[in-house]
Amino acid sequence: MISIQVKELTKNYGNVIALDNISFEVNKGELFGFIGPDGAGKTTLFRILVTLLIQDKGTALMEGHEVVKEYKKIRNMVGYMPGRFSLYQDLSVEENLKFFATTFGTSVEENYDLIKDIYQQIEPFKKRLAGKLSGGMKQKLALSCAMIHKPEILILDEPTTGVDAVSRKEFWEMLCKLKENNITILVSTPYMDEASLCDKVALIQNGKILSIDKPDLIMKSFSKPLLAIKANNMYNLLYDLNEYKNTNSVYPFGEYIHYTPLEKTYDIKDIESFLVAKGHINIIINKIEANIEDCFMDLMKKN
Repeated sequence: MISIQVKELTKNYGNVIALDNISFEVNKGELFGFIGPDGAGKTTLFRILVTLLIQDKGTALMEGHEVVKEYKKIRNMVGYMPGRFSLYQDLSVEENLKFFATTFGTSVEENYDLIKDIYQQIEPFKKRLAGKLSGGMKQKLALSCAMIHKPEILILDEPTTGVDAVSRKEFWEMLCKLKENNITILVSTPYMDEASLCDKVALIQNGKILSIDKPDLIMKSFSKPLLAIKANNMYNLLYDLNEYKNTNSVYPFGEYIHYTPLEKTYDIKDIESFLVAKGHINIIINKIEANIEDCFMDLMKKN
């Protein structure tokens, strides 16, 4: 069963194209990720889906309801967590949760089982003002408030941006548990490593969807040879590899540089000899498998 259906959606801000004729579908109970850098169009898309913006062209259906004509129904069935912390900072944790439950005509007690695993982690601080919480606690409170009315669809705009690595891990574990309640989850993130935690991902850049598929299938679609190269001077290595005759792309990835050749046939010894001639020492060259970030960079280069 299709939970979210988007067809040829377009949104412009003056001369800036935020969304460029995008289409996709999300199945019921699926954890679907939108992966892309800042300015890719993720927030604009999510605001249209939760009825806060109106598209210029195209259609979007949430559980069969059209986002413009049936916005009141959609607002009752969707839980939305915006990128910026938007709860009432002068209310306590407990007061924020009660307020959002009352707004949707329910109570904390009625749906407590749904948020129990999340809320229990911040319940010891329920009397603390929301504005005094740490980044990770704020995210857990925001998720609890978005879930308290038992939504059919949960939309999270970069929920882990700005929080520590441990809180990021905990947050994704919570999302995976929420899937067990057959809730459709649409989440955006600029972190490529979070893509593998989704059932399906869409890679988006400049308002265009570059690819949609399961994370492992996207990585398998990378057709070029890929090498991880390291030497004593990484800055010069990056520059010199760009000058090599058989270079297609060169990008820094952590302590290595990821290199793809123009041709599928290549000679590691020739690459090494070229770098030695350029004065590099302690050269390490390994053949590796592509990750999501490699695929994104390759697709971005093509487009």
